Amino acid sequence: MIEIPYNVKPRQETGLYNAKLGIWLFLASEVMLFGGLFSAYVLLRVGSPVWPPGGEAQLNIPLATINTFNLILSSWTIVKSWIALKENDFKGFKTYMGITLLCSLIFLVIKYFEYSAKLHHGIFPSTDNFYGIYFTLTGLHGLHVIGGLIVNFYLWGPGKKMWKSEPERFTNRVEVSGLYWHFVDLVWIFLFPTLYLL
Repeated sequence: MIEIPYNVKPRQETGLYNAKLGIWLFLASEVMLFGGLFSAYVLLRVGSPVWPPGGEAQLNIPLATINTFNLILSSWTIVKSWIALKENDFKGFKTYMGITLLCSLIFLVIKYFEYSAKLHHGIFPSTDNFYGIYFTLTGLHGLHVIGGLIVNFYLWGPGKKMWKSEPERFTNRVEVSGLYWHFVDLVWIFLFPTLYLL
């Protein structure tokens, strides 16, 4: 078995350290996943004489707008947490990563209220094609937010021990986590206008 060692310096062949190359490959597969779902949405919409099929969609645009600004803020704060580590400011990292975590939780709480309102009014994924794809896209995105929240919480909490022993490796982990988080934010920036505004 060939073992690929962890490295903190960019490899000569790729110009990237292994974890960064790995996250880019993973994100490429995620682009294909969401790309397929967005394509399904476009085909369903183009093929339907009336969209959404049941008339006007009952989506909460103000809450979705708050969530959009919330995720944009979290993208900025996760970059600031990485910059703080590059400047050897661990306290700054803790502050900015804490704000990122708070934004993640706010996003999920707002999504919970959105879903609860729909379910309370008898709107389910089986209601029609629009709500089927709506719940699929936003639900999958929500799972990605939860995944990012878990990783970022680990780095903010128990994983911070690595800062003392291997600060450069820890900084790289935060950067890789940030790349994933930017992807999650970017997906929402496409979801928001596609589902809520168009």
